[in-house]
Amino acid sequence: MRVGLLTGGGDCPGLNAVIRAVVRKGIEAHGWETVGFRNGWQGPIEGLLKPIGLDDVEDILTRGGTILGSSRTNPYKIDGGVDRIKQNLAEHGVDALIAIGGEDTLGVAKRLTDDGIGVVGVPKTIDNDLGATDYTFGFDTAVHIATEAIDRLRTTAESHHRALVVEVMGRHAGWIALHSGLAGGANVILVPERQFSVEQVVEWVKRRFEREYAPIIVVAEGALPEGGEEKLLTGEKDSFGHVRLGGIGTWLAEEIAARTGKESRAVVLGHTQRGGTPTAYDRVLATRFGLHAVDAVQAGDFGVMVALRGTDIVRVKLAEATAELKTVPLERYQEAEVFFG
Repeated sequence: MRVGLLTGGGDCPGLNAVIRAVVRKGIEAHGWETVGFRNGWQGPIEGLLKPIGLDDVEDILTRGGTILGSSRTNPYKIDGGVDRIKQNLAEHGVDALIAIGGEDTLGVAKRLTDDGIGVVGVPKTIDNDLGATDYTFGFDTAVHIATEAIDRLRTTAESHHRALVVEVMGRHAGWIALHSGLAGGANVILVPERQFSVEQVVEWVKRRFEREYAPIIVVAEGALPEGGEEKLLTGEKDSFGHVRLGGIGTWLAEEIAARTGKESRAVVLGHTQRGGTPTAYDRVLATRFGLHAVDAVQAGDFGVMVALRGTDIVRVKLAEATAELKTVPLERYQEAEVFFG
């Protein structure tokens, strides 16, 4: 059997751990040939592939990013894209695909399965917003990076008696903001799932200053003020219809400064959250996902995604995995509010 792998969407720590697990188990347990498609779905569309052997994955466990490259290519937005995938898979003798990605990548995997291509999905996103799995790999590393940044920013905020607004990733789901904010002892946490009152934020900030401490505000990039709009870096959309968000942190810092008379600064962590070596948790989870993806392919169980349920890895239908985003429940957010101000 010849099996292809690809990584789509935004990169994150742990992708190489999945690739390593698939290649090692595929070759050593089943005698597969494994090939990697370059740059997400662009690879099978354009026939961009290369063999991956044991030597190629020997030292990639600790590396961030992906040795295969990634992109936000959508074959259903390209004329003849799906037919070209089928043609290239047949031409190169690829019997099945393992697609590693988030909602967009796995949404394509689901449609390709419906169109007769054998695909198994592996859930990857730092946002932890994929349904049907308790956690995605990449999330733990992103939270650790954001938490360390908050820890470092707190000392400089206290030294200069200023408010610091930390903008983290999270378009529609505030898991990174919530977890890093709680772990870093933030005084305000703002998530996309709940619009916020600027007046309330200012009140929390003032309360913090009155106690002679510097406030730390963690805000997800998709958070919205009441009656406001998303802050966009650009109006352009990618092939999956997403616009680039960014700027809510700077806007909020300016509002705080204007309403309190206190110095306020914004720090945008951006792609720092995606980079670097994965945590031990993400290495283990990604490895387990890769091993179980191999089992699904070997069993001919296509149209599924491997998922974490409790401590077990299970298979769920791709349709279930991509049906809706997993967002922060109101009660989880309310648990954190006791620490605000």
